[in-house]
Amino acid sequence: MSKCGKIASIFEELKSTHDKTFTTKLEEFPGGPDAFLFAAKFCYGIRVEFTARNIIMVYCAADFLEMTDEYGEDNLLLKSENFLHKNVLRNWKDCILALQSCESCMPRAEKLYILKKCLNAVSMMVCTDPSLFGWPMMMYGSLQSPGGSILWNGINTGARIRSAESDWWFEDISYFSVGLFERLIKTMEGRGIRCELLAGAIMYYARKYLPGLGRWQSVQGGKARTVASFSLTPVAVDQKVLLESIETLLPKKKGKSFCRFLLGLLRVASILGANQTCQDSLERRIGMQLELASLDGLLIPSYSDSDTLYNTDCVERIVHHFVSLESGLTLLSPPSLDLESSPSSEPLRKVARLMDSYIAEVASDVNLKPGKLRTLAEVLPESSRPLHDGLYRALDIYFKAHPWLSDGEKEKLCNIIDYQKLSVDACAHASQNERLPLRVILQVLFFEQMHLRMALAGCLNVLEAESAPTGQGEIAGNATAGQIVQRDGWVTVVRENRVLKVDMEKMRSRVGELEEEFSKIKQEMKRVTKSHSSLSSPRVVARKFGCKLLAKSSDAQTDVAGSTGPTPRPSVEQACSSRNSRHRKSFSLF
Repeated sequence: MSKCGKIASIFEELKSTHDKTFTTKLEEFPGGPDAFLFAAKFCYGIRVEFTARNIIMVYCAADFLEMTDEYGEDNLLLKSENFLHKNVLRNWKDCILALQSCESCMPRAEKLYILKKCLNAVSMMVCTDPSLFGWPMMMYGSLQSPGGSILWNGINTGARIRSAESDWWFEDISYFSVGLFERLIKTMEGRGIRCELLAGAIMYYARKYLPGLGRWQSVQGGKARTVASFSLTPVAVDQKVLLESIETLLPKKKGKSFCRFLLGLLRVASILGANQTCQDSLERRIGMQLELASLDGLLIPSYSDSDTLYNTDCVERIVHHFVSLESGLTLLSPPSLDLESSPSSEPLRKVARLMDSYIAEVASDVNLKPGKLRTLAEVLPESSRPLHDGLYRALDIYFKAHPWLSDGEKEKLCNIIDYQKLSVDACAHASQNERLPLRVILQVLFFEQMHLRMALAGCLNVLEAESAPTGQGEIAGNATAGQIVQRDGWVTVVRENRVLKVDMEKMRSRVGELEEEFSKIKQEMKRVTKSHSSLSSPRVVARKFGCKLLAKSSDAQTDVAGSTGPTPRPSVEQACSSRNSRHRKSFSLF
């Protein structure tokens, strides 16, 4: 009673109504029995020790018991306040320990502004660069430098330089409860700490207590960085409450790693069954930076009663948020700006490629309905896809996984493809794809012929422009080339046609040379054949040798019978016959 105003007033109130011993209860005593025991020891002169772990508890108990200087000089309340301001609030380690141990007396600490003072001290030390000040600094306490003690004016300070990396404090504050962590982040935000650091601290805290994020986050390995060389016990948290609290703390930030973190949070939120407001906010945040998302992040499994393997409805809502944001930006752009070639349309093209890959991935799901596939393909505007190769690939995978679809259903799905935006390779593949309906194949062939015709015409125009004078040729060539390369894929056809045309010219000249050589050879053969036919005549040969040919056998007999002249001698006849036989043998050579 001599040092506690609270107990003294209670005694005075009960003394008038109770003559004997009485019992009273101290309702809502901060800190519990441990804090009361500490105050009782102090009242009876027993030595007590102030530490960072018990200072807030003792401070609140002293305030509750009204242990002010009015009831004793240098009372417990004054001693606690001095220790808090001189030791705890200037030291990172002690401030972290004090905040972690204040859970049992949080309402009282909040009322006494102790919690606010500690949070402000931590925030100040986070955003303060120690290189701006001289050594020693009270906030570093008895920390040791990794390379040895730091000397200041020849005095061993026993302090170490804080880690040069900006995330040195993430591990230490990750031991706070969800409510205390939320208060600290809001205090740091009020002091103007960069949102990148706040987002990093939130992501670190979430990964530590939401194990489901570990699989989808690329956490850097290695030992956790911490300034305070002390051991803390992780708190027990409700994961659902933690996730919903973290969503409200997240700053408006963009980045690949941050977008991946948001997709992981959305995945865990669907698993834990977080409230719809939390999930809608995460979907809206992801839609604001969908161009930075990855395919594996969008493949969110369906944890509801849906038959589909992936949560396509969630992805559709995310894309709708993105399209609504892009539509607002498009309205603000100048009307003369070409949307397909403008830099502002690059995010839209990235999302289109991402959605084509996503549709191709979910197309193998046998439970995916054709209507849902069409909705996913048409959720983006037509100007977002300069080429429709990705859509064609997705449809081909879908037709392969759903062979029972009729030609009518396939034709309805194929209507989402603009065949004029198919590349050369896609047209070649589609024209031989047996899974496509015949009508679709005919359309592909028609547009393929049209593209080839345009490419060939453009090639000829370019060649004519190149053969024109230098000044006019450059202008005409650039204008014509700009018309040719309107679509990707057909540029290669134009170049190949140029090479083919040069080769055809060479081939044509070579064929002309061969035709001339052939005509010469043909004339020579005619001349040789004519000469051979003249030489093979028997009369010419006989005349050449001075011999007379014999007539036929019937004529010869007539001539002999009718002859009145003298009969030649046998020797002469044999010589003539032998000579004629030799001439006949020589004639046979021709």
